[in-house]
Amino acid sequence: MSLGWRRALWLAALGALAVALSVALAACGSSNNNSTSSSASTAASTSEAPATTAAKCGLGNGKKATGTPIRLGAIVTKQPGTDFTDIPNMTQAYFDCVNDNGGINGRPVKLFIETEQTDPGQIASLAKKLVETDKVVAIVGNISLIECAVNHKYWEAKGYYVLTAGIAPECYGTSNYAAVNMGPRYSSDGAVQAAIRAGGKKIAFDQSNVPGTGYIAAGPDAIAKAHNVEIKQFKDTTPIKDANSVALKLVQAAGTDGSVVLNFTPPEALKILQAAQKLGLQDRVVSWGCSTPCNTDFVAKALGPKWDNKLLVNAELNVTDFNGPDSTLYRDVLSKYGSKVAGGLGSFSQMGFVLGDIATKAMLGIKGDINVKSVNEAIKATKDYKTDILCKPWYYLDAPAHIPNNTDWTTTTKQGKMVIKEDCFEIDAADPDIAKIRAIEKKDNINQ
Repeated sequence: MSLGWRRALWLAALGALAVALSVALAACGSSNNNSTSSSASTAASTSEAPATTAAKCGLGNGKKATGTPIRLGAIVTKQPGTDFTDIPNMTQAYFDCVNDNGGINGRPVKLFIETEQTDPGQIASLAKKLVETDKVVAIVGNISLIECAVNHKYWEAKGYYVLTAGIAPECYGTSNYAAVNMGPRYSSDGAVQAAIRAGGKKIAFDQSNVPGTGYIAAGPDAIAKAHNVEIKQFKDTTPIKDANSVALKLVQAAGTDGSVVLNFTPPEALKILQAAQKLGLQDRVVSWGCSTPCNTDFVAKALGPKWDNKLLVNAELNVTDFNGPDSTLYRDVLSKYGSKVAGGLGSFSQMGFVLGDIATKAMLGIKGDINVKSVNEAIKATKDYKTDILCKPWYYLDAPAHIPNNTDWTTTTKQGKMVIKEDCFEIDAADPDIAKIRAIEKKDNINQ
């Protein structure tokens, strides 16, 4: 899920109890903050976890909301080669389920989704349109290459606490954004950590050649140096034209005792991995790694069994077939309401689901009027949001920076699916950004 920092991203189980499935399908629910374990190391590490109380969308009462709509907004990048609309489309799918189950105490939720093409002026004007014309009370489901950089001061001035999936540094290093994902830098950190644990003595790290890649590269560089592992940094222009030469270059740089780590969107990463297989290079290094975008069955199916246990993918969110209440509900919502979610099961739709769930729980807890002040205060007050889709409870704080998702899994391919390879582990605080967040968490007694 990442093309570069300013130009790219980033970028549930068939064995639930019959009661869980029947309630989820009929009421299309959503779990409360205490319905799932806060310890993903035991509850969210395998698709064989025991089923618990079924999750439900909002009130889960099966009654269609008919009151005055609560207006929310989202800004998303949609342009040739970069389309992130699956995230807000899944957020809307979740709200559709909420609206069929009582809404927010009788009021339906309407999400205004605005698309942009990496034009700062356009992005700034869309924020003002949402606030001044559409009268949205909150920003939920954002996912943009540069929106955080362009609009963060505007949201701070207006009192909006944005629920986002992040890319740009400002999505993690400012006061009024909190992301459900880690973004390309910190996910690349996790992929490098997995490569080192696998025995890699050198790292060849490659990402797309676009502005802002230096910020991403700084994280893996810090991790490797902290572990006394040599790292070589590469950038390749996308779309990749000669994947064979890229694969050969990376394998030669890593050497037989090293590992290759990629930070590309799934189609671009797949080009390199398939080229390595065609050239017989996949076994010439200790391991291959990838940031979160590769955590999709699309990649697993395309690569086939020769890559099983060879590809180590950093996973910011759980495997999609996990047998937990929120993951079960996520699949049900996607099946029933997610016709606009082109990518289907995967990290993007999981992010959209979680964003919708956080916003819904925040709004259901409001006593009194639903307005900009009350909704954003409720979002900001989220301190212990638990879901089996994330490793640890998620939070918003009164803080200068937010990286609430900083503990995650390693997945690998197995029989055409992504499966858990390594249980939840913390992103290394050798990355100075992560060290800063851990200090904030300690001060506020979060996840301690």
